[in-house]
Amino acid sequence: MTEEIDSKKLACVIAGILDDKLGKDITILNISNVSSLADYFVIVTGDSTPQVKALMNNTKDRIKELFSRTPVRMENDLKNRWNLLDYGDVVVHILHKEERETYAIEKFWSNAFSINEDEWREISKDYKAF
Repeated sequence: MTEEIDSKKLACVIAGILDDKLGKDITILNISNVSSLADYFVIVTGDSTPQVKALMNNTKDRIKELFSRTPVRMENDLKNRWNLLDYGDVVVHILHKEERETYAIEKFWSNAFSINEDEWREISKDYKAF
């Protein structure tokens, strides 16, 4: 299935994909009113370095399959403690739990609006992997 998708829906679908793979503490921040970097940040915690890597790879593969989109760029540290997928309008931060606590991205972007979990679950429900 390939379709056009706006940045909010993309962020919500990415959150759903991360949730399907047991990502923790998923947060979506609408940063469009406070930054020109992107429209949305999706932030998720992985319990282990293999899970951080798996969350990144699965998200990248599913978004390509669903929407024929590939990241503009990808970054990861050598130990897979903080991986990043940049889709231009949506940036996905996949962090090991210790890095998530240390860098506290949500506090830095405290002026951003967040999308609540019920809303992103509703928007992403049609894209769940079975």
